[in-house]
Order: sequence, then C-alpha cells, then structure tokens
Amino acid sequence: MRVVVNNSVTLDGVMQAPGRADEDRRGDFKYGGWAVPYGDEVMGRVMAERMARSGSLLLGRRTYEDFASFWPRQSEDIPYSKAINSARKHVASTTLKAPLLWSNSILLEGDAVDAVSKLKKQTGNDIVILGSGELIQSLMRNNLVDEYVLLIYPLVLGSGRRLFPEGGVPATLRLINSVTTTTGVIIATYQPS
Repeated sequence: MRVVVNNSVTLDGVMQAPGRADEDRRGDFKYGGWAVPYGDEVMGRVMAERMARSGSLLLGRRTYEDFASFWPRQSEDIPYSKAINSARKHVASTTLKAPLLWSNSILLEGDAVDAVSKLKKQTGNDIVILGSGELIQSLMRNNLVDEYVLLIYPLVLGSGRRLFPEGGVPATLRLINSVTTTTGVIIATYQPS
C-alpha cells in the first residue's frame, strides 16, 4: 500500500483548520474555515475520484478526535461523508485506548512509524492521511510518504500550523499532475523524487 498525504494548504503553507471555525483553535488561530468559500464542482469531482481509489485513512489522534466528533453526525448527502464514515481508519496515538468508538477505527499498536511501515507492506489501495501534521512529519522523517495531494488555496494567512514547518524535513518533490479549480485552487499531486 502507498501512503498518500491529502491536505489543504494556503500559499504560505498553513494547513490548520481549513473546514470549520472551531476545528482547531490552537495558538489562538482565528481563521478557521478558510477553505470553505473555495469549494466548487471541479474540486468535488477530483476529490471524489481520489476518495473512490483510496482504501483506508490514517489519522493522528487530534485529527481522529475532531473527525469522530463531526463526521458521524453528518448526512450522507454531504460530500465525502459516506466515504469517510465507512472507510477503515488507522489511528496513531499513544493516549487513546482501544476499542475506538467511531466505526471501522483501529488503534495502531506501538510506534506509529513501525505500524505504518507494516501497513505499507500489505497489498491494497492507498492509505490516505487527512490533517495530522505531526504524524506526517514523523512519516516524512522516515521516508514513508509516497505521494502528496495538496489543495493549494490562493490565500495567505500569515499565521497557523504549517504542513511543512520551519525546521521540518527537507524534501525534493516531482509534480505528477495538477488541476486548477474555477476558484483558483490548484490541486497538485507530487511524489518524492
């Protein structure tokens, strides 16, 4: 299986709280929900196609807890709701205890890097990481990310948690594909080179 990072980022790399005002207020972040005005048919189509090809999700604790408090209460009419709720969810956490309450959620045993290394050896569709910045950094340090699907928004926030923070792991990426939405979001697919 491949590990695919799928995240929304601003031009200055902020990934914090794209979906809702109350999603992640760490650091007094006041721009939650910044991605919402940019959704369009192109983004919906491209992301639905990607979700259909993915097999399972990989989430860090914070993202898992946020998603588990939100997605199970959403109607299946909301884009991605059915796919996210029915997907197998592998959860990296040292503080959560099994069994996890959200359907199809599995707590990874032991060290997250070791657990993901074992998952990658299995056959199947992609394992997609949504959010989970700290987990992504751990996986990058150990060369476990196979692809990045970045929704790059025409927006600069100037503050917030970044996907590629200062002092993070250097990476050289190769552009595989890009699609531009009608609202100016670039959906860029990169692979480590």
